[in-house]
Amino acid sequence: MSAAMSRFQGKVVVVTGGASGIGEAVAKRFASEGASVLLADKDVDGLKRVAGEIGVHAATRETDVSDEAACEALVAFAVERFGRIDVVVNDAGVDHLARIDEGPFSDFTRVIETDLYGVVHISRAAIAELRKTKGTVINVSSASGLGGDWNHAAYCAAKGAVTNFTRAFAMDEAKNGVRVNAVNPSLTYTPFTEGMKEQPDLVAKFEERIPMGRGAEVDDISGVVAFLASEDARYITGVNLPVDGGLSASNGQPALS
Repeated sequence: MSAAMSRFQGKVVVVTGGASGIGEAVAKRFASEGASVLLADKDVDGLKRVAGEIGVHAATRETDVSDEAACEALVAFAVERFGRIDVVVNDAGVDHLARIDEGPFSDFTRVIETDLYGVVHISRAAIAELRKTKGTVINVSSASGLGGDWNHAAYCAAKGAVTNFTRAFAMDEAKNGVRVNAVNPSLTYTPFTEGMKEQPDLVAKFEERIPMGRGAEVDDISGVVAFLASEDARYITGVNLPVDGGLSASNGQPALS
């Protein structure tokens, strides 16, 4: 294994939302660079598939990140299985397309409990272990955590909170040697966004607004997550990094001829 492909040799990475999409790509990226990976998700079949594709350096645990006790059990399992935790990637999330007065309030709270509280639960459970290893946390936030979207009040509220939680958590833990950062993708092609492929007009609107002219593939995100976890990023903490093809560079006005 070359030096470029072994920078996480001996490291242990916990990835929530690891059964598909960005979480799957992140887990595979770390494993390809020498890490042992614990995949957490509610999708048991997806976990088995991804772990099988990674091989002996992967373990799985069914986990609902909205459940604090389940998150504590996940961290305990990681330490029992691998002896340490070096990196936590908080990717698990759900979405809900609606205005705040549409549907039951439980639809709104489900997003907050998963997308925000899930990040907090895992972070709280893992921080003692991360202090021991001088480890790092990477949260998968969103472009929706940097600005608002129509009909996405719950998701924007959760991701906006994750964005600022990342900053505050990083400030509190810098003195302990723990770095905390986030990536903020825009449209990324995953099972989460699969339905958009049936709406070419909507995809075209995204592509028109993204200066690079396309949505992200999962490997566009996983490589940045790996960078933030690496020694190359050792002086970076408290950052919310847009990985959005230039979307956030715009002031929102249309292109001029």
